[in-house]
Amino acid sequence: MIGFWLVAAIAALHVWILVLEMFLWESAMARRAFGTSEVFAANTKVMAANQGLYNGFLAAGLIWALILGLPGEGWQEAVFFLGCVLVAGIYGGQTASRRMLYVQGLPAALAQVAVLTGF
Repeated sequence: MIGFWLVAAIAALHVWILVLEMFLWESAMARRAFGTSEVFAANTKVMAANQGLYNGFLAAGLIWALILGLPGEGWQEAVFFLGCVLVAGIYGGQTASRRMLYVQGLPAALAQVAVLTGF
C-alpha cells in the first residue's frame, strides 16, 4: 500500500514536471522552479519540451505499473521505471542541481524499497 502511494506521487511529480517543461517553461513559476532567466528559458524552450516529454514517459510507465496493480502484477514495471527515475535523479544531482537528488532520487529509492518489500 505504501509502495502504491509512493509510485503514484512520483508519477504525479513527473506529470507536473512535464507540464512545467513542455507548456510553462517560460513562465515565472517554471523559471523560479528551475532557477532560470527569461533569456535562458527563451533560448532553451525546445530542449525543455523534449525533457518534459521524457518525464512524461517516466510518468506513463509508473501509471502503467499502478494500473497493472501494486502490490501485484505491476511490480516489475514499477521497479524498472523507478530505477529510471533514480538514475535520472542521481545524474541530475551530480550534473545539474543537487536538489534533483532529493526531489527525484530519494523518493524513487524509497518507493523502490517499498515496492520490492511489498509494503
